[in-house]
Amino acid sequence: MGVSYSLLTVVVLLFISIGVWGIGWYSLLGVAIPYMAMIFFVAGFLYRVLRWAGSPVPFHIPTVCGQQKSLPWIKSNPIDSPYTTKGVVTRLALEILFFRSLLKNEKVELREAYKLLYKPNTYLWLGAMAFHWSLLIILFRHLRFFLEPVPGVVISIQWLDSIFQGLIPALYITDILILISLAFLFFRRVISSQIRYLSLPSDYFVILLLAGIAISGVLMQLFFRADLVQVKTWVMGMIRFHPTLPQGVGLVFYIHLFFVSLLIAYFPISKLMHMPGIFLSPTRNLTNTSRNHRHINPWDAPVKVHTYEEWEEEFREAIKEVGLPLDKE
Repeated sequence: MGVSYSLLTVVVLLFISIGVWGIGWYSLLGVAIPYMAMIFFVAGFLYRVLRWAGSPVPFHIPTVCGQQKSLPWIKSNPIDSPYTTKGVVTRLALEILFFRSLLKNEKVELREAYKLLYKPNTYLWLGAMAFHWSLLIILFRHLRFFLEPVPGVVISIQWLDSIFQGLIPALYITDILILISLAFLFFRRVISSQIRYLSLPSDYFVILLLAGIAISGVLMQLFFRADLVQVKTWVMGMIRFHPTLPQGVGLVFYIHLFFVSLLIAYFPISKLMHMPGIFLSPTRNLTNTSRNHRHINPWDAPVKVHTYEEWEEEFREAIKEVGLPLDKE
């Protein structure tokens, strides 16, 4: 049911954008909605991040997958069980750039004779790598619309991404990869009964919305070409708060822009906030030094304790009578 609701929602949004374009409300699609989306994004993003940053962390709870540093003759793992800031930064970088935790026995299967089999989720790792890196490169390519002059590194990455255009015109490698990876992530949730049981309509909605953005972008490259000069003029006008509607861009451009605006506005209230969330997660950004340092909550109220020395002094005579040793003797 979650798939049906999400698919129906995306289709309805598609027809809304077509209807608004059909009646000629180009200013709504090309100016008002993008500005409102950015306002929602910035306000929601800051609210979520500041709220997370202000949340107390009463326990030292880094998740580890290796030997903690203790005695000199016991070999520790400085990355999977980091005890220095350098180790924490290294582990975070490997997780953010290469999704290293997906290769750490993330998948568990029950085999015959009650045998548990632990193994990495290789296919999910490949799909996640393909999607996230393709999306990053696509966003980087789009910087040519926001910067003038266009930096050489953006031009170089765009050239590398389009290296096969000599064989197939208007073909980018990342366009193919992101469509394949989105299809994999979608059918993974649909086919697997375990993942389907845990999936919410919002999970399918984000994938379908991203697919709508990718498909409309590919259609503009292959069949419904938009005037890129007009698009860049419109983008630069939006940045300077002097928007001018682009001419000769067509319906597919406005559908693409509408879906992108929806994704931007939806971002702060969705699971996509895992992007900044990983930097604020106490299971990832803390050192595993609970054996070397005593971590005390700064907001704990002082507690009156009864030390061993006080206890021994209180029951000294009784301890002597039963013949037990005393420290102060």
